[in-house]
Parts: sequence; C-alpha cells; structure tokens
Amino acid sequence: MTENLNERICEGIEQIRCFRKEEGTRLYIKYMRKEILYSLKAPYRDDLRVTGYRFGFGEKTACIVGALRGNEVQQLYICSLLVQKLKELEAHGHITQNHEILVIPSVNHYAMNIGKRFWAVDNTDINRKFPGIENGGTTERIAAGVMECIKGYSYGIQFASFYMPGQFIPHVRMMETAHSSASLANLFGLPYVVLRKPKPYDTTTLNYNWQISGTNAFSVYTNDTENINEESAQMAVSAVLRFLTRMGVLKYNCHGGYIASVIREDELTAIHAERSGIFRPILHPGDEVVRGQIMARILDPYEGTVRENVMSPTDGIVFFTHQKPLVNQKDLVFTMIRRLHA
Repeated sequence: MTENLNERICEGIEQIRCFRKEEGTRLYIKYMRKEILYSLKAPYRDDLRVTGYRFGFGEKTACIVGALRGNEVQQLYICSLLVQKLKELEAHGHITQNHEILVIPSVNHYAMNIGKRFWAVDNTDINRKFPGIENGGTTERIAAGVMECIKGYSYGIQFASFYMPGQFIPHVRMMETAHSSASLANLFGLPYVVLRKPKPYDTTTLNYNWQISGTNAFSVYTNDTENINEESAQMAVSAVLRFLTRMGVLKYNCHGGYIASVIREDELTAIHAERSGIFRPILHPGDEVVRGQIMARILDPYEGTVRENVMSPTDGIVFFTHQKPLVNQKDLVFTMIRRLHA
C-alpha cells in the first residue's frame, strides 16, 4: 500500500504534491487541494468559478483572499506567490498539525478579463455587497457564496486596494470593532498598522463582516494595484508568512520585519489638488517632507506650464501618492503622516 500512496486521488480534488511522514504507526499524507468553492451560471460566457487552494488539515485557521476587484492584479500576483510558497512548505512538513490554510487568489476575474474594476454587467463592487444575499442580485449572490466558504476561520487576510489609484507605504489596516486587535496586526511586521473607525458604507465590506462573524480580519495594502510591484509583493508574502509563523501555524525562518507604528486613519493629513491637469509627483510613499516643500506639480495638458505646485502643509512622511497621470480638481493626491514635535 505504501508504494501506491502517491497514486491516490480524492474525487473532485486535484492532488498536486504529496509528502509522506511516519509517526509511530500513523501515516500522514499532506498535499495541496485545489477546489471550486463557488460557481455561478452565466448565459453568454463560461461559468464564474471561484477557486480555492487548501493547505494542511484540521481547524479552520487562516483564510487569505486576493482580487475581489477586476483591476487588482498585484493582489492576484501576491496570492499566486503565496500558493507557491505554501505548497513548498507543506511538501516539507512545515505546516503544523491541526491547521488549515485557504487561499482564494481571485473572485472577480470576469471583470479582470475585460479590464474593468467592478462587476462588468452592472458596475457593482463585490466588496460592497457582504455578507451577501443568497437570492439577491448577482454580486450579492457571489458575496454570499464566498462568505459561506470563508467564515469560521480564526484569521482572515485580504489583499485590498484603495478606491483611488495610487501607491501606499505597505501597511495593515483594520476596522475598529469589538473583534479588532492592533497587537495581532503588529505580528505582520509591516511598517504601519492603520486603524479605521467603520462608517456606514464600511458595514458591507469583507473586512467588517469577517470581524462581525468572529474572525480576526486584516487588510494588507501594498504599493500597487493594476501593475505588479515585485518588491512590494515580496514584502506582503513575507508579512503573511511571518504572521502565520508567529501564530504557530507554520515552521518557517523569516526576517523579523518592522516594529509597526499604530496610527488612526483620521489622523492622516489629506492633500487635494486645487487645479486639474497632468500630475507629476516629486515625492513618493516613505519620503520625508517638511512644511512648504513642493511635493508635486500639476501641468497644463496643452502648454506644459505649471498650473499648481502642490505644497506640503506640515512636516511628516508621505503615506499615499496618487498614481494616474491625470488629476481632477479636488482629487486626493497625497496623504501624510504628520510628524509630532515635542
């Protein structure tokens, strides 16, 4: 029987790799399982299939969700790197017993296939439809189907994107609810932990509903969304592996990361454009800035003259930078972490 163990296939499950380990008289088989978690019939296109990758066996420990929106290419890429790494770790027996990890790289690949951010038919945002309605509209049904698969996990990690295109200092963001824990967020080892007081429209997001259902939920933000930023992606993968190691889920040697600074979202300084035009940033996330320093220039799109020098209103650190080449009047172009003087 031992010789044939690698030939066993569970019905409906793709066996990618096996790892065999003898412990007394018990024999364990460990492998990644690829499953269709949720599917939706479509009249004109192939069915929408939400695919999940399970690692380890036992308690529902950690669930990781990637692209909920069609332009979240960076988030999809990070999940693909995690699938690769977890497959390798599992093959070497580095996922501790009685822990299961679920990775869902993409939910809205329908929109991704045609270059749209939201659900292509009615332009609705799946991440504003949780916990979903089983017999509701299309995106409500998708949200309900996904929520049914991911609830009950101890830890939930979402690779999220901002409502405006731009770059962030990599950080972990949490909704402040009765289930939030900044000390747990510190274990990712990213430079910052951002706490956000939920507003009414936040109550339909994945992060909020995960927390309300009893999961410790974290949103991880990286430097890009529509483009792949390799350095930022590797930082996000390391952060997740570091967190899972510190929670006793993985046996993995990793760099200790940062001692995170905890900030509140309403403490960030927002800087808006006063003129429209071509946006040419001078500073980027992580750069230090002093009051009165030029952070960006907005140019006349026809004549190339400077319409506005975007000035820093305070000393601090650039946290977010607008990324698109064009900017409209009153668009958010920077957020800053204010430096507090003694």
